[in-house]
Amino acid sequence: MVWTAPQTDRLDGPFVGDEREVLTGFLEYQRATFLWKCSGLTGEQLARRSVPPSPLSLLGLVRHMTDVERSWFVRRVAGRPVEMRYFDTDPDDPDIEFTGAAAEGAEKDYALLISAIDEARAALAEFPFDHVFEHPRHGPVSTRWVVTHMIEEYARHNGHADFLRELIDGATGE
Repeated sequence: MVWTAPQTDRLDGPFVGDEREVLTGFLEYQRATFLWKCSGLTGEQLARRSVPPSPLSLLGLVRHMTDVERSWFVRRVAGRPVEMRYFDTDPDDPDIEFTGAAAEGAEKDYALLISAIDEARAALAEFPFDHVFEHPRHGPVSTRWVVTHMIEEYARHNGHADFLRELIDGATGE
């Protein structure tokens, strides 16, 4: 049997709430939109590259977002050590999360993203938006900034996912 990415639901909102409820609602919507763009596709389809020689694929984005979620929320906000799944795992290939995306690993890679999102949610739940940590390159950074950045990160990659999905099977949508 051929594995396909599972269907996912996207829920709007909340349209009313405090800052945390609204911003985490936007983040959850962007996460769900990305998973929705992947839903129903096989590993082969997810691994299909956009425009050679670019290594960009939906599966590459799955792998990329796995480490982004863990890096920002678990390593930075929560301050816990995190071993990257893809980033910096090949000193000769700085884009390994994209170049190493292969159909046969799609199910595992997708499961790692779901796990990373769950880890990130748990880490975020532990800290107020005013929590500040020291980033080695940016200096002091707040949890609020991380959430806002992650909304932007997903929104940008969801734009890529729109084009990739249309290239794969013609499906379009917001």
